[in-house]
Amino acid sequence: MSPVVFISIVFMSVVCTLAVWQAQAAEGDDTRQQMIFLQTTTEASDSKPVVAMQQKVQRYLQKALQGNAPLLTRTVMDNAPYLSEPWDDLRWLKAANYRFNSTAQQQDSITLLLGFRALPADVLQENMAIVERINQDASPALRQKALIDAENTRYLYALAEALGPKLGEAFLDVYQQGEIGKAAVLIKASNVSTSAAKNAFNYPRPFRQPGNHIHLVPDTAVVMDKQPYTASDGAFPSGHTSGGFNTALLMGQMLPERFVPLIDRAATYGYSRLVLGVHYPLDVVGGRMMAERNVAYILNDPEYRVLFNDAKTQLRAALEKACGTTLAECAKPQGKNDPYTDPAMKSFYRYTMTYNLPVAEVIAQPITVPEGAEALLEGPLPQLSAAQRRALMAKTAIDDGYPLSSGGEDANFWQRLNLHDAVEAAEQSVKQ
Repeated sequence: MSPVVFISIVFMSVVCTLAVWQAQAAEGDDTRQQMIFLQTTTEASDSKPVVAMQQKVQRYLQKALQGNAPLLTRTVMDNAPYLSEPWDDLRWLKAANYRFNSTAQQQDSITLLLGFRALPADVLQENMAIVERINQDASPALRQKALIDAENTRYLYALAEALGPKLGEAFLDVYQQGEIGKAAVLIKASNVSTSAAKNAFNYPRPFRQPGNHIHLVPDTAVVMDKQPYTASDGAFPSGHTSGGFNTALLMGQMLPERFVPLIDRAATYGYSRLVLGVHYPLDVVGGRMMAERNVAYILNDPEYRVLFNDAKTQLRAALEKACGTTLAECAKPQGKNDPYTDPAMKSFYRYTMTYNLPVAEVIAQPITVPEGAEALLEGPLPQLSAAQRRALMAKTAIDDGYPLSSGGEDANFWQRLNLHDAVEAAEQSVKQ
């Protein structure tokens, strides 16, 4: 794999320079509002298609994890392979002989997130308080969804709901039949492990903190043995969130008609980790940053692009055939049956970028946009030049001063990058 060098492009914005942290007002109210909205993506929805898809994903996941075993047990689930047929085209990936530079990317991820080590006690205390609130207040439906999300790391079932009722059903059909195996295996193989970063930061999970108020959620959704869901290793950063954004970003490049709903789904996927009480907000933010940086890196590699384009062609052809119409038509928003196109997702995505954690005082200084980062917007915004996409990223970046924005190289950019608003801003500009 050819090395990619991120060259910095500078735009005027705001950068954190003062270590004076201020709490955000009404965080609890915002948390409750987001939680109420998220009910529309669960089995508690009043949309029959939404409920039906949730139930289908649950059944497919359980069957896939069970494999040829007579019964789905925790041991059977834990031993299920990460890559497997018919979902993943293992022969195609092996024949490609592509060398994923994951070791270097793991080390770069540690550097990216070094700001975590400098965070003051009050920020870490609020980090804990937020996960406790979300974990304690989550509805049964959100807990059910979080349990299913937790065991979806080996498969792509979690993406279906972000594609809407029509395209989502087509996706599940072709995925189950192994007709999009190139995309499935490439996307999963592209994920960069968080193990090295977890070991480097060595931060205990919320439910392991002395005096915590975490409610461990019993498994009533996958194995259904009512065993409390836990997780081993360190908390920071979140591997589920990193994997979720890796999957959503790459699928969004292949299906740009649904780019924004897909990254919104990655945000809900990360939120599920707080519902279960196994991750803090900062773990989720760090996981997003890591995935965005790593996906941009790999999309700039010409050798990877050859495989990516092959997988994309197979995926789009299979879905168009299953839809019986164009993908543009099949992907159109479907009102209340399609919650990931609800305008409220804009607010939710923005919320998950910071979880209203304390913000440091700031003064105006330039923001640096790494050259190569614009690859993340190439799929949904092909009409824009690389320079225009970089400018758009700077224009729609969130305010500076939030935790992790003053970490390693380019951390300020990756923490503040708002892909949801960037794409929406460009689309609205075209309509005007």
